Amino acid sequence: MEKSTDEILMSKVANGNLDVLKILFERHHKHVFNFLHKMCGDRMLSEDLTQEVFYKLMKYRSSYNNGKFVSWLFTIARNSLNTHFRRVTNTYDDLDGLDYKWVAEEEEKKDFSDLHLAINRLDPSDRELVILNRFQEIKYEELAEIVGSTPGAVKTKVSRALKKLKTIYFQNS
Repeated sequence: MEKSTDEILMSKVANGNLDVLKILFERHHKHVFNFLHKMCGDRMLSEDLTQEVFYKLMKYRSSYNNGKFVSWLFTIARNSLNTHFRRVTNTYDDLDGLDYKWVAEEEEKKDFSDLHLAINRLDPSDRELVILNRFQEIKYEELAEIVGSTPGAVKTKVSRALKKLKTIYFQNS
């Protein structure tokens, strides 16, 4: 069963075989955590949200419709992050509205690479696309499903975000 695809495993989970969820968790929890941590900069929050993502995956397993599992998983992760910040601030409707200044203060205390600092200076929507595409290696088609767009539009947005990242990175060098 270890070699089954994510989609086959999730179908089993959706049909009530919750023991299989352990395999999906082992395969993907680090990717989800890394995405959330890169987006919010808070390790404890990222750990909590990662647990919440897999709880929601189990709770809403019947809503899985045999699509691409990774797309569904990261959609849940994005929505969990959005929900958290809406609850905390009561003002943000999506990641584009998040203010990451508090993250920058925490980063000053840590030793981060220039690239990591440059990524954090991107707008949240650009940062999200770069992290999902380049760090999590999510393909444009899957990324389009996650963000509710078309693959062509996502490819263009990623390209533009990378150009912005390059500019920010070389300003600091």
